[in-house]
Amino acid sequence: MLTWAYPDFVAVGLVLAGCFLLLLRQWRRTSRMGRALGTRPRNRGWKLMLRLAIGGCLLAAALGPALGVSQQPVRTAGKDVWLLVDVSRSMDAADVAPSRLLRAQAELQKLVAQFPADRLGLVVFGAEAVVQCPLTYDQEAVQVFISTLRTSLLPAGPTTLRAPLELVLGRLAPIPGATLPAATAPRATALVVVSDGEDFGENLEPVLQSLGRTGARIYAVGVGTAEGAEIPKAGGNVVRNGRGKVVRSRLRAAPLRQLAAQTGGQYGELNNQQNGFGALLQSLRTMQGTVEQVRTVAVADNRYRYPLAAALLLLLLEVALTITVIRPS
Repeated sequence: MLTWAYPDFVAVGLVLAGCFLLLLRQWRRTSRMGRALGTRPRNRGWKLMLRLAIGGCLLAAALGPALGVSQQPVRTAGKDVWLLVDVSRSMDAADVAPSRLLRAQAELQKLVAQFPADRLGLVVFGAEAVVQCPLTYDQEAVQVFISTLRTSLLPAGPTTLRAPLELVLGRLAPIPGATLPAATAPRATALVVVSDGEDFGENLEPVLQSLGRTGARIYAVGVGTAEGAEIPKAGGNVVRNGRGKVVRSRLRAAPLRQLAAQTGGQYGELNNQQNGFGALLQSLRTMQGTVEQVRTVAVADNRYRYPLAAALLLLLLEVALTITVIRPS
């Protein structure tokens, strides 16, 4: 099926109209000169046809006619970016409008769009951790999974930061510096942890040491405020503890700062006054891929060479037929 790489047909139509007007003007001018000199201009018809054909071929080449697709290798030094998103009930708190989770979703959607050449994966966590989307180059798939995040995805229970870190650790590439074949060479890995920092799990030190040995960096975003907010429940109620007191969820930055500091990453906060995703995005962009990877992508097979070659041949034909050889008598 024939397609066009640059299908700007409006511009082409304007150019064709302009060329036709110029040729018409030249035709009339040649006719007037012939009548004034008492001669009859020769070969005007075929010259006009040749020039129209040359112009048509050049415009076709500029539009980029493509017939079929071809597989081409693309070399990239990409990264693996894991998005670890807290979906515990405390992420429904509204100290960040409209809620912690909804605000985080909006920022994650923007972040994903900035990494078209990198693989992205999504892990959700609360009382446990689950891979929601494995590493993929498909941005649209990651966007869809992010849009479906809800605090009801996982069973209720105490939040643990260790579970998602261990889950990603088990999927990381081998330690950088090891002698490996090219197919299993390590890739630069970044973990973007988005949470309010409430952690009721085990000691994070062992898993952070293991992550540090892989070369992975953690970029943590604390969502919430120090003042905190109540946690809403269905039916307009709020979460209460075992003694009937209203639970107020607050941002706990200390464990998130620890994640970033021990892996050479960065910490920022997301609330109504500041957006830590901006600085985080800049840091992720400057994080270079550790290895060059070859990907094969399907691209339209642009056949512009054929109409361009036809235009050049017709141009040479016009020049050859126009030249008059004068021989001495």
